[in-house]
Amino acid sequence: MLAGAVLLLIAALAWLSGGIRLGAATLIGAMAGFSLYHASFGFTSGWRNFIRDRRGAGLSHQLTLVGLTAIFAIPLIAYGELIGIHAGGFVFPVGVAMLIGAFVFGLGMQLGGGCGSGTLFTVGGGSTRMLVTLAFFILGGLLATYHWDLWQALPALPAIGLAETALGPPGAIIVTLTGLAGLRFLVRSAERARHGRLAEDRPMAAFWRGPWSPSAGVLALSLVGALTLVTLGRPWGITTGLTLWGAQIAHAIGVPVADWSYWKHGMTAVEASVFASGASVMNLGLIFGAMFAATLAGRFAPEAGLSTRDVVTATAGGLLMGYGARLAFGCNIGALLGGIASGSLHGWAWFASGFLGSIVGVRLRELIGMDPPRLASGHGAPV
Repeated sequence: MLAGAVLLLIAALAWLSGGIRLGAATLIGAMAGFSLYHASFGFTSGWRNFIRDRRGAGLSHQLTLVGLTAIFAIPLIAYGELIGIHAGGFVFPVGVAMLIGAFVFGLGMQLGGGCGSGTLFTVGGGSTRMLVTLAFFILGGLLATYHWDLWQALPALPAIGLAETALGPPGAIIVTLTGLAGLRFLVRSAERARHGRLAEDRPMAAFWRGPWSPSAGVLALSLVGALTLVTLGRPWGITTGLTLWGAQIAHAIGVPVADWSYWKHGMTAVEASVFASGASVMNLGLIFGAMFAATLAGRFAPEAGLSTRDVVTATAGGLLMGYGARLAFGCNIGALLGGIASGSLHGWAWFASGFLGSIVGVRLRELIGMDPPRLASGHGAPV
């Protein structure tokens, strides 16, 4: 099929541009897209379902994914050199810009209809609306790099990695898993309090045609995270690749991005092939991996028309996500999943601020008619 052939071509070009590691990264990205599509695994809907209706299955599975990834990532980052694996984590400062960026991203992903990974896999699945979101996601990230000095002048704490404190890697794992388990307990308790029982998970169907159970998606995506760390030496990330695409496009049409401080030491990547960046080829692999999955399932059918509201909300959501993600050092994948799984304090701060932004975004969706109003009793309408 066409999607599979394109995937192999991208992997070959990546291999030629940067060696076997980039070729492998393309296929790992394809695995991510295939898994995200079949498991319908999105942060956006999981958060919205909990905010509106206290349905916590999606959020609970996300917390499980972070925990599984942390069990592998924290020790590998700390001790990987002993077995010849050189890996670093995503550990960034917690500052005013980061918190604002995460909030803006959380708001934007509810308007745009998907987070970073969600945008890419739904584009691969045939969503025309999400193509608009993706285009403005890329533009938003580029604009944030233009304003980089302004935001970086705001106050920030030093980067804090739990494994590098007195806790050490074992303590960092214990603290991280305890925090995630506590949150998962609160989420499930809130669902029981609202509905009396937990909703049942969707069962696993056919591997190739889907749909998958959420648990299968969690296992597959945790494997994606592990393979990315081993192959590229860093956690899985989405938005750096999207921002790079924006800079490459801008540079190609004559925008002087080389004069911007953000790109001052990054022009080698900007001037290189799109297939020479691990983040870039993983994103391409993700899109075409999801397209391959949608084709196998017989569900690849791009819609023809978009309403004015579709275009406006996709545009606004994409801009907010791209801009916010760059300020916050990533999206749900790079900052939340990659940050917490690296033992970084900023991952937890991103989670809190991003979730607050999503609460505002969910209420805004209701105000403009994207979602039905909640019932008068306080119970949310299903979404």
